[in-house]
Amino acid sequence: YEMLVKKNKVMNLTRITDREDFYVKHILDSLLIAKVCDLRDKYILDVGTGAGFPGIPVKIFFPDTRLLLLDSVNKKLLFIDEVIDGLGFDNISTIHGRAEEFGQDKKYREKFDLVVSRAVADMSVLSELCIPFVNIGGSFIAYKAIDSDAEISSAGKAIKLLSGSDAVVYDLEIPGTDIPRRLVKIAKSSASPNKYPRKPGIPAKNPM
Repeated sequence: YEMLVKKNKVMNLTRITDREDFYVKHILDSLLIAKVCDLRDKYILDVGTGAGFPGIPVKIFFPDTRLLLLDSVNKKLLFIDEVIDGLGFDNISTIHGRAEEFGQDKKYREKFDLVVSRAVADMSVLSELCIPFVNIGGSFIAYKAIDSDAEISSAGKAIKLLSGSDAVVYDLEIPGTDIPRRLVKIAKSSASPNKYPRKPGIPAKNPM
Protein backbone atom coordinates (compact mmCIF):
# COMPACT_ATOMS: atom_id res chain seq x y z
CA TYR A 1 0.00 0.00 0.00
CA GLU A 2 2.74 2.45 0.97
CA MET A 3 4.74 1.75 -2.18
CA LEU A 4 1.68 2.21 -4.39
CA VAL A 5 0.57 5.48 -2.78
CA LYS A 6 4.07 6.92 -3.09
CA LYS A 7 4.38 5.96 -6.75
CA ASN A 8 0.83 7.13 -7.45
CA LYS A 9 1.92 10.71 -6.82
CA VAL A 10 4.01 10.64 -10.00
CA MET A 11 2.18 7.96 -12.01
CA ASN A 12 -1.51 7.19 -12.35
CA LEU A 13 -1.76 3.65 -10.95
CA THR A 14 -5.08 3.78 -9.10
CA ARG A 15 -7.85 6.15 -8.03
CA ILE A 16 -8.19 4.20 -4.77
CA THR A 17 -5.71 5.68 -2.31
CA ASP A 18 -7.64 5.70 0.99
CA ARG A 19 -6.12 2.94 3.14
CA GLU A 20 -9.39 1.19 4.04
CA ASP A 21 -10.71 1.44 0.49
CA PHE A 22 -7.43 0.03 -0.77
CA TYR A 23 -7.64 -3.03 1.45
CA VAL A 24 -11.29 -3.64 0.59
CA LYS A 25 -11.40 -2.81 -3.13
CA HIS A 26 -7.95 -4.03 -4.13
CA ILE A 27 -6.67 -6.60 -1.60
CA LEU A 28 -9.86 -8.35 -0.48
CA ASP A 29 -11.43 -8.06 -3.90
CA SER A 30 -8.36 -9.67 -5.49
CA LEU A 31 -8.45 -12.52 -2.97
CA LEU A 32 -12.07 -13.46 -3.68
CA ILE A 33 -10.65 -15.89 -6.20
CA ALA A 34 -9.60 -18.14 -3.30
CA LYS A 35 -13.29 -18.79 -2.63
CA VAL A 36 -13.79 -20.44 -6.02
CA CYS A 37 -10.40 -21.96 -6.85
CA ASP A 38 -7.59 -23.79 -5.08
CA LEU A 39 -4.56 -21.54 -5.57
CA ARG A 40 -1.95 -23.78 -3.95
CA ASP A 41 0.98 -24.82 -6.15
CA LYS A 42 -0.55 -23.23 -9.24
CA TYR A 43 1.20 -21.58 -12.16
CA ILE A 44 -0.89 -18.42 -12.66
CA LEU A 45 -1.00 -15.77 -15.37
CA ASP A 46 -2.51 -12.37 -14.55
CA VAL A 47 -3.60 -10.74 -17.83
CA GLY A 48 -3.87 -6.93 -17.80
CA THR A 49 -2.47 -6.78 -14.27
CA GLY A 50 -2.28 -2.97 -14.15
CA ALA A 51 -0.79 -2.04 -10.79
CA GLY A 52 -0.53 -5.71 -9.83
CA PHE A 53 -4.05 -6.88 -9.09
CA PRO A 54 -4.97 -9.62 -8.42
CA GLY A 55 -1.44 -11.01 -8.84
CA ILE A 56 0.40 -9.28 -5.98
CA PRO A 57 -2.24 -9.98 -3.27
CA VAL A 58 -2.42 -13.61 -4.43
CA LYS A 59 1.36 -13.92 -4.08
CA ILE A 60 1.33 -12.36 -0.59
CA PHE A 61 -1.28 -14.79 0.72
CA PHE A 62 -0.31 -17.83 -1.37
CA PRO A 63 3.50 -17.64 -1.56
CA ASP A 64 3.91 -21.11 -3.10
CA THR A 65 2.20 -20.01 -6.32
CA ARG A 66 4.22 -19.21 -9.42
CA LEU A 67 3.03 -16.02 -11.08
CA LEU A 68 3.52 -14.17 -14.34
CA LEU A 69 2.00 -10.69 -14.59
CA LEU A 70 1.27 -9.43 -18.11
CA ASP A 71 0.45 -5.88 -19.16
CA SER A 72 0.88 -3.68 -22.22
CA VAL A 73 1.91 -0.62 -20.14
CA ASN A 74 5.57 -1.01 -19.27
CA LYS A 75 5.74 1.74 -16.63
CA LYS A 76 3.20 -0.14 -14.53
CA LEU A 77 5.29 -3.29 -14.77
CA LEU A 78 8.37 -1.36 -13.68
CA PHE A 79 6.47 -0.40 -10.53
CA ILE A 80 5.47 -4.03 -9.97
CA ASP A 81 9.12 -5.05 -10.36
CA GLU A 82 9.95 -2.61 -7.55
CA VAL A 83 7.27 -4.23 -5.39
CA ILE A 84 8.59 -7.72 -6.15
CA ASP A 85 12.11 -6.69 -5.17
CA GLY A 86 10.95 -4.69 -2.14
CA LEU A 87 8.87 -7.54 -0.72
CA GLY A 88 11.49 -10.17 -1.50
CA PHE A 89 9.25 -12.38 -3.64
CA ASP A 90 10.50 -15.28 -5.72
CA ASN A 91 8.78 -17.27 -8.49
CA ILE A 92 7.02 -14.16 -9.76
CA SER A 93 7.88 -11.99 -12.75
CA THR A 94 6.41 -9.49 -15.18
CA ILE A 95 6.13 -9.52 -18.95
CA HIS A 96 5.49 -6.52 -21.19
CA GLY A 97 3.37 -6.82 -24.31
CA ARG A 98 0.03 -7.75 -25.80
CA ALA A 99 -1.89 -10.87 -24.85
CA GLU A 100 -2.69 -11.42 -28.54
CA GLU A 101 1.02 -11.86 -29.28
CA PHE A 102 2.05 -13.93 -26.27
CA GLY A 103 -1.01 -16.13 -26.68
CA GLN A 104 0.52 -17.34 -29.95
CA ASP A 105 3.97 -17.92 -28.41
CA LYS A 106 4.68 -21.60 -27.67
CA LYS A 107 6.54 -20.55 -24.53
CA TYR A 108 3.30 -19.27 -22.99
CA ARG A 109 0.43 -20.82 -24.93
CA GLU A 110 -1.49 -23.42 -22.89
CA LYS A 111 1.15 -23.38 -20.12
CA PHE A 112 -0.86 -22.05 -17.15
CA ASP A 113 -2.98 -23.85 -14.57
CA LEU A 114 -4.97 -20.69 -14.00
CA VAL A 115 -5.38 -17.46 -15.94
CA VAL A 116 -7.02 -14.51 -14.17
CA SER A 117 -8.03 -11.03 -15.25
CA ARG A 118 -9.55 -7.99 -13.57
CA ALA A 119 -9.16 -6.06 -16.81
CA VAL A 120 -12.08 -3.91 -17.93
CA ALA A 121 -13.02 -5.62 -21.17
CA ASP A 122 -15.97 -7.44 -22.68
CA MET A 123 -16.22 -11.11 -21.67
CA SER A 124 -15.95 -12.25 -25.28
CA VAL A 125 -12.75 -10.24 -25.74
CA LEU A 126 -11.28 -11.43 -22.44
CA SER A 127 -12.03 -15.04 -23.35
CA GLU A 128 -10.14 -14.77 -26.64
CA LEU A 129 -7.19 -13.13 -24.92
CA CYS A 130 -7.03 -15.46 -21.94
CA ILE A 131 -8.30 -18.97 -22.73
CA PRO A 132 -5.46 -19.80 -25.18
CA PHE A 133 -3.01 -19.44 -22.26
CA VAL A 134 -4.84 -22.03 -20.14
CA ASN A 135 -3.48 -25.58 -20.13
CA ILE A 136 -5.80 -28.52 -20.68
CA GLY A 137 -7.47 -29.16 -17.34
CA GLY A 138 -6.89 -25.59 -16.17
CA SER A 139 -9.25 -22.63 -15.80
CA PHE A 140 -9.77 -19.00 -16.70
CA ILE A 141 -11.40 -16.75 -14.09
CA ALA A 142 -12.64 -13.25 -14.92
CA TYR A 143 -13.65 -10.59 -12.40
CA LYS A 144 -16.88 -9.02 -13.65
CA ALA A 145 -19.58 -6.64 -12.51
CA ILE A 146 -22.63 -8.13 -10.85
CA ASP A 147 -24.86 -6.99 -13.75
CA SER A 148 -22.91 -8.83 -16.45
CA ASP A 149 -25.50 -11.52 -17.34
CA ALA A 150 -26.04 -10.34 -20.92
CA GLU A 151 -22.31 -9.94 -21.51
CA ILE A 152 -21.58 -13.46 -20.26
CA SER A 153 -24.41 -14.94 -22.30
CA SER A 154 -23.25 -13.24 -25.50
CA ALA A 155 -19.73 -14.61 -24.94
CA GLY A 156 -20.98 -18.20 -24.92
CA LYS A 157 -20.20 -18.88 -28.58
CA ALA A 158 -16.68 -17.47 -28.29
CA ILE A 159 -15.99 -19.53 -25.16
CA LYS A 160 -17.07 -22.72 -26.93
CA LEU A 161 -14.96 -21.93 -30.01
CA LEU A 162 -11.95 -21.46 -27.73
CA SER A 163 -12.55 -24.91 -26.14
CA GLY A 164 -13.87 -23.53 -22.88
CA SER A 165 -16.67 -25.02 -20.81
CA ASP A 166 -19.96 -23.35 -19.99
CA ALA A 167 -19.30 -20.35 -17.75
CA VAL A 168 -19.85 -20.96 -14.04
CA VAL A 169 -20.90 -17.75 -12.29
CA TYR A 170 -20.14 -17.03 -8.64
CA ASP A 171 -21.90 -14.06 -7.05
CA LEU A 172 -20.08 -13.04 -3.89
CA GLU A 173 -19.61 -10.13 -1.50
CA ILE A 174 -16.29 -8.66 -0.48
CA PRO A 175 -15.80 -9.91 3.12
CA GLY A 176 -16.94 -7.48 5.78
CA THR A 177 -18.92 -5.40 3.28
CA ASP A 178 -22.10 -5.58 1.23
CA ILE A 179 -20.19 -4.85 -1.99
CA PRO A 180 -21.28 -7.40 -4.62
CA ARG A 181 -18.72 -9.02 -6.91
CA ARG A 182 -18.91 -11.64 -9.61
CA LEU A 183 -16.33 -14.20 -10.69
CA VAL A 184 -16.80 -16.13 -13.91
CA LYS A 185 -14.95 -19.45 -14.15
CA ILE A 186 -14.34 -21.30 -17.41
CA ALA A 187 -12.65 -24.70 -17.47
CA LYS A 188 -10.71 -26.00 -20.46
CA SER A 189 -10.69 -29.62 -21.60
CA SER A 190 -9.09 -29.44 -25.06
CA ALA A 191 -6.70 -27.25 -27.03
CA SER A 192 -7.84 -23.88 -28.37
CA PRO A 193 -7.83 -23.48 -32.17
CA ASN A 194 -4.49 -22.16 -33.41
CA LYS A 195 -6.00 -19.08 -35.07
CA TYR A 196 -6.93 -17.60 -31.68
CA PRO A 197 -6.08 -15.12 -30.34
CA ARG A 198 -6.16 -13.01 -33.47
CA LYS A 199 -3.70 -10.20 -34.18
CA PRO A 200 -3.37 -7.27 -31.72
CA GLY A 201 -6.40 -5.00 -31.65
CA ILE A 202 -8.72 -7.27 -33.64
CA PRO A 203 -10.41 -9.00 -30.64
CA ALA A 204 -11.50 -5.63 -29.22
CA LYS A 205 -12.55 -4.15 -32.57
CA ASN A 206 -14.32 -7.27 -33.81
CA PRO A 207 -15.30 -9.51 -30.86
CA MET A 208 -15.99 -13.15 -31.62
